[in-house]
Amino acid sequence: MRTDTILHQMFVQMPSMLFVLIGRDAEEGQHYTFSSVEVKETTFRLDGVLVPDTEDKILYFVEVQFQQDARFYSRLFAELFVYL
Repeated sequence: MRTDTILHQMFVQMPSMLFVLIGRDAEEGQHYTFSSVEVKETTFRLDGVLVPDTEDKILYFVEVQFQQDARFYSRLFAELFVYL
């Protein structure tokens, strides 16, 4: 999947934005670093991953889809499983 550069920059600068969107406390974003991750099998690329600064926090995957794609979920789960 291609990375959306505008949203990528927004999440890099404001990781707390994800927490606001999912109804959590924006302060949680202070403990995360956002990055785009490429998984080398058949070149899967995740839009982004919020990686916590400690192991007791949740790892968040960010994937933004603005157009219809019948294979979206199959690709997304393939990327996630290869990453994990």
